[in-house]
Amino acid sequence: MIGVEEFRAEVRGWLADNLVGEFAQLKGLGGPGREHEAFEERRAWNQHLAAAGLTCLGWPVEHGGRGLSVAHRVAFYEEYARANAPDKVNHLGEELLGPTLIAFGTPAQQQRFLPRILDVTELWSQGYSEPGAGSDLANVATTATLDGDQWVINGQKVWTSLAHWAQWCFVIARTERGSKRHAGLSYLLVPLDQPGVQVRPIVQLTGDSEFNEVFFDDARADADLVVGEPGDGWRVAMGTLTFERGVSTLGQQIRYARELSGIVALARDNGAIDDPLIRDRLTRAWVGLRGMREYALATMDVERPGQDNVSKLLWANWHRGLGELAMDVLGTSGLVLEDGENPDFSEWQRLYLFSRSDTIYGGSNEIQRNILAERVLGLPREAKG
Repeated sequence: MIGVEEFRAEVRGWLADNLVGEFAQLKGLGGPGREHEAFEERRAWNQHLAAAGLTCLGWPVEHGGRGLSVAHRVAFYEEYARANAPDKVNHLGEELLGPTLIAFGTPAQQQRFLPRILDVTELWSQGYSEPGAGSDLANVATTATLDGDQWVINGQKVWTSLAHWAQWCFVIARTERGSKRHAGLSYLLVPLDQPGVQVRPIVQLTGDSEFNEVFFDDARADADLVVGEPGDGWRVAMGTLTFERGVSTLGQQIRYARELSGIVALARDNGAIDDPLIRDRLTRAWVGLRGMREYALATMDVERPGQDNVSKLLWANWHRGLGELAMDVLGTSGLVLEDGENPDFSEWQRLYLFSRSDTIYGGSNEIQRNILAERVLGLPREAKG
């Protein structure tokens, strides 16, 4: 296996040679709150990465990956972020569903779906949350009933990221009539381009749409498109969630560092740096970012109870606070849109608005703290009103 530093140099050199021409115009585009930016162009870039063997790095070689270690993947994401490369469009397939199929899927499912994730010809969305089952996933009400050789699916999902661009959705549905909570759930692979599926984008505070409502009205999926055994969907879904908070968090922190540097530069330019309270908050933000990095590195290769919950609380609260700090550095100018023919939010206004959701999506602060209190510290369960 190639050494980590040798691989890091390979990635750095490849990005320098390839993030040029039309691709150079994509630098810094995409990511949470900005998925609408040059989506198809970023997809072409993602396919270019795939052709170079720079997607699915941790997948086993027999499934088309490179079988690289966590350290190699950390090196990739750090160099990718430092190059300000555009956000990939295939995160849900590459980092969530792909590893789930490798761990729980049948050989037929792996052969059908993994190559198309690998080369970015099929995109995926995640059908977990519902109007009555957000962070409380066990409250899922969407149903799937076996009708001959197909599942018939009825219900609604919400906050379904990128569903309006995806061809497929991995859906948690209740397949055992009368079952409750974690029992009787199944993990289904559902095509979105079919009668009976309606995708409605949700307009965000930023005016863009990357989340969706998805309605299933007698939608269908083949009977063999259940991952794991029918009724075992909770275990498979929890497996997917363990993949969700992986090594890409370190690349995320490089982007955070770039945002913080930009806010420091802004404070110097407009004189906000002279305010001792602003200087103190900028310093605390830098310390918090370093703390997140050290925690991520210390827990990357080990499994400790609650570590994913702690990580989510760390970055979500830090990033929301960074958005608030950006607005305070902007001062009164942050209250108006940028000038121009088509006035729009500035980078810092967009950061502030979208980061309000950081402590909600992917498991709210309240859910993370309850899990830590009850499952790690052994405290009594929260009383239900």
